[in-house]
Amino acid sequence: MTFGRLLTAMVSPFDPSDGKLDLDQAKRLAMALFDSGTEGLVVCGTTGESPTLSNHEKLALLEATLEVAHARGGAVIAGTTTYNTAESIELSREAAHLGVDGILGTVPYYNNPPQEGLFQHFSAIARAAEVPMVLYNIPSRSPRNMEAATTLRLAREVPNIVGVKEASANFKQIGEIIRDAPDGFRVWSGNDADIVTMMALGGYGVVSVAAHLVGRQIAEMMQAFVDGDPSRAAEIHHRLMPLVDALFVTSSPIPLKYALNKVGMQVGNTRLPLVPIDPKSQAIMDAALAATRVDLPVPVPA
Repeated sequence: MTFGRLLTAMVSPFDPSDGKLDLDQAKRLAMALFDSGTEGLVVCGTTGESPTLSNHEKLALLEATLEVAHARGGAVIAGTTTYNTAESIELSREAAHLGVDGILGTVPYYNNPPQEGLFQHFSAIARAAEVPMVLYNIPSRSPRNMEAATTLRLAREVPNIVGVKEASANFKQIGEIIRDAPDGFRVWSGNDADIVTMMALGGYGVVSVAAHLVGRQIAEMMQAFVDGDPSRAAEIHHRLMPLVDALFVTSSPIPLKYALNKVGMQVGNTRLPLVPIDPKSQAIMDAALAATRVDLPVPVPA
């Protein structure tokens, strides 16, 4: 399973009336994402508000999205890891039993393990789950950067660790990983703004937030780069940047959920401690949407 170049970190739809997980709408959203260029879904990640989902909800959401993804020939990578290694092993095994194609190994937050702790944490989870793992380095949401040496050690020593989602924006570090990783080890950008730069270094693709709205355009941008047309890729990149910036004008996925609701794909509100979008951020998001051709197919009102 190569997972594909364009993976979308999917939001978790909640019922706007009671805040409960809306599995039917999750299926509709998953289908729309595949229809607009997504090749695989990262489910129960940060964009999916994983810290607010119970393990029962996570497994239900994974089961629902697996049904759609496998019918479309796509993949589901499950966000099953936290700062608790034992709990991460248990949830990863349950997700593997459901049939997920991989798991996302997010650098632990709050307890701030050293590099050796990161190595042992991910090694233990990957070996126990026995499905492919994609590491996830995101220093902005955890106190610890996973250094290139640790990522490369995991890539070399744990056979089912197959790639990394790199959101550090440290291109020296990212370049070292791409240069020195074993054959077949993939590096996906964790930031929509970094896709072209990452691919210029030899990166493979992206785990995207913006692909909820402009998936076909992101796919076109990456294909232009692969086809040897970096000018075309840069042109699309610059056109999409106002939208990308707007999606992170306040804590993600607040702007994204607002945007999806506005274009007709109802996904409900964010759960506390995230709150509805503030007026200033809403105005920025509205302006970006007005200037953007949205790719996502949404239900036509009766």
